[in-house]
Amino acid sequence: MALKRLTRQRKAVLEVVKRAHNHPDAAWIYQEVRKVVPKVSLGTIYRTLDALVAEGYLTPITKAGEATRYDANLHPHLHLVCEACGEIVDLEVALPDLVALAQEAHPGVEVRAAEVTFRGLCPTCKAAPRG
Repeated sequence: MALKRLTRQRKAVLEVVKRAHNHPDAAWIYQEVRKVVPKVSLGTIYRTLDALVAEGYLTPITKAGEATRYDANLHPHLHLVCEACGEIVDLEVALPDLVALAQEAHPGVEVRAAEVTFRGLCPTCKAAPRG
């Protein structure tokens, strides 16, 4: 898969998100990219993220009332959102084809995608002493 226009900014954004394992938001990505491309603007970061999502290089993770975060792990997986610190953890869990099950149960609708998010504690918060 080749980027339509492989600019220095696009390469930098994609590499920053790929290296990050914290599902970063645009503000964090902006701070990291500025270390490589000091004059990049926040607007350029947002446009670049939109382009990388549209081209299939990143997946947005959205939650109402929160900043969109980005995932470069394109393999099928689920997420756990830590209820203590907000970290998003990748989970490799096999699930049945939820889209097909929903479509079969409700043939009058067109199901295009399914999202499942687990809630709980990340390894760090689970290991932390509770007081």
